[in-house]
Amino acid sequence: MAEQREVRTAAGIPVEEVYRPEASAELDYDAERGDPGAFPYARGVYSSMYRGRPWTMRQYAGFASPAESNARYRYLLAQGQTGLSVAFDLPTQMGYDSDDPIALGEVGKVGVAIDSLADMRALFDGIPLDAVSTSMTINAPAAPLLLLYELVAEEQGVAPEELRGTIQNDVLKEYIARGTYIFPPAPSLRLTTDTLAYCAGRLPRFNTMSISGYHMAEAGATATQEVAFTLANAVAYLEAAAEVGLAVDDVAPRLSFFFVARSSLLEEVAKFRAARLVWARLVRERFDAQDPKSAMLRFHTQTAGVQLTAQQAEVNLVRVAIQSLAATLGGTQSLHANAFDEALALPSEKAARLALRTQQVIAHETDVTATADPLGGSWFIESLTDEIAARVEGYLATIDERGGAVAAIEQGYQKREIEEAAYALTREVERGERTVVGVNAFRLEEDEVEPELSRVDDVVRDEQIAALSRLRDERDAAAVTAALDAVGDAARSSENLLPPMKEALRRMATVGEVCGVLREVFGRYTPADVF
Repeated sequence: MAEQREVRTAAGIPVEEVYRPEASAELDYDAERGDPGAFPYARGVYSSMYRGRPWTMRQYAGFASPAESNARYRYLLAQGQTGLSVAFDLPTQMGYDSDDPIALGEVGKVGVAIDSLADMRALFDGIPLDAVSTSMTINAPAAPLLLLYELVAEEQGVAPEELRGTIQNDVLKEYIARGTYIFPPAPSLRLTTDTLAYCAGRLPRFNTMSISGYHMAEAGATATQEVAFTLANAVAYLEAAAEVGLAVDDVAPRLSFFFVARSSLLEEVAKFRAARLVWARLVRERFDAQDPKSAMLRFHTQTAGVQLTAQQAEVNLVRVAIQSLAATLGGTQSLHANAFDEALALPSEKAARLALRTQQVIAHETDVTATADPLGGSWFIESLTDEIAARVEGYLATIDERGGAVAAIEQGYQKREIEEAAYALTREVERGERTVVGVNAFRLEEDEVEPELSRVDDVVRDEQIAALSRLRDERDAAAVTAALDAVGDAARSSENLLPPMKEALRRMATVGEVCGVLREVFGRYTPADVF
């Protein structure tokens, strides 16, 4: 008889050879799981889930100039996409204008360059903002980018209360895994809570924060670390909101979350179920939330970019299909499916269309949408859900012992845990203990034919610089200076920053200029391990 090998999930959870009813016999499903749409929402936040309508199909897109990104958005909408998801270039994410010397070589490369209200107008030209839901992946300068979006809506005649969408606005994970921070944690949290307060009164249908585990997962976090560190950050945001007088039931219903979907399909399904379960209990028990919507963990999913391979890139189509299936079986509210060529370059139009078609096939040609929580009751899924939830709660207890998420970030705890997990995974691949098709197994000996790739021409930066020069020549310089001074005065006080920022942007101040004023007041953040 062959020797039985030990099997563990990607997160290191031991897997039994077979699961039987006794594995979940202690569960009281009515009490522990509930029905879909009922507390604690492990089985889904809505009773009918996709029987009512499928998830929102987004394709994360943005590159080069606002006009080129606008053309891609129009194309994707024409192909049946149901929501927009904006990628910004690195200078925009870091609060720098395209003509800043630090932006050299990065303008329009990993997202669209947005320097001013003129750029935001061009980005959404011909797209009625009352008819689409727009997600913007932006963090440190989330407030000015949201305000630019609101200003364009006003110019279209769209009232703020009609706007639907999400801004990421989750700066804490930047200190943990991603690095596109600007200010130290304390003023960054102030900007976050100012945005929450501003939107609570003006943009009631807009999700003012998408708390992200995705980027931590891309840096190497396991499924349990991804959920635990994300929920710990969410706790910190709710605590910060409470300190400025915002009630949990005014803030939590407008929070959303952002997770990865990996190829470990069953573990990912259990992860999503466990995340809802832990969050529901946490919000009710720690914050005494009374509104049922406060306990509903609603989330967007993106398939795992880090699992895409440059080798045999077409195989990524299979990976993305499996990952998309994991997200939908797990009950996501919206989904971005990566394009197969993203390990090589920005997605080509063909690859982006195929990624969207992947979602459409799942939604319309499978029975995934036929019932809520289709894998609920599986002995393996239920056991794995419990194990992930227990491990998540263990991490949360450790973070509480360290003084909360912000204190743990300052101690380097989350970053260190993720780096150790990433190293362990890399060693498994290098030793052949974990198979990656085309990388350490099933490789091709002959040279591969590289697919047709999209490239961003450096002329984009020249055009952005020329546009900025014209803008500065044509605007009312005195009005811009006065408006920027008002932003600085507000930053030095306890006043909400968004109204003066909006006025400065309306006067054609640039994103870099607004962030520059805040840098002067708040300072810049330098991590302790950078010398």
